[in-house]
Amino acid sequence: MTADTTPDEPAGILLVDDMEDNLIALEAVLASLNEPLVRARSGEEAMAALLRRRFALILLDVRMPGMDGFETAARIKRLDRTKDVPIIFLTGTDEDDSGFAFRGYATGAADFLTKPFDPWVLRAKVSVFLDLHRKNRQLERMLARQRTEQAEVDARLAALEAHLAARAAPDVPALRAQVAELRALMAGGQVS
Repeated sequence: MTADTTPDEPAGILLVDDMEDNLIALEAVLASLNEPLVRARSGEEAMAALLRRRFALILLDVRMPGMDGFETAARIKRLDRTKDVPIIFLTGTDEDDSGFAFRGYATGAADFLTKPFDPWVLRAKVSVFLDLHRKNRQLERMLARQRTEQAEVDARLAALEAHLAARAAPDVPALRAQVAELRALMAGGQVS
């Protein structure tokens, strides 16, 4: 698989937790969204997965052996290709450190939930981020199409200017046809 998804390919959700039971619970809650769910059992596995494909969202456990969730998030936010991927931190309710949420947001988290989480709340939050991701992809495609159309207009204008700059008598019917094509292109119509 390529590092980026194709325009219509679902980006998926990266689930990062060192506990199998937690991954199973996340998959059960999110299965109804019909999006690819990719597992990572450590921060290192998460980073490897992020280099292989594009994700709409990351659900990241705070406490993991080795690279914890905060360090993983900091690394994710440092990479140009992943810095804009939203992260929802997940942590147990028995955490002693009341600064976990603050530290999570400071590291770049979009949200912070405690376990056990309400499945409806988690699914609703994930759905919002998936919708935002789809809309962003749609905007990216629209901008790419606009850049392509603008390049076509610029090329046709340059050809028209070159034709007018030539010392020979202008071919008025050809110029009119080129202007009509430009108008159609500017109006969003297809020209040949």
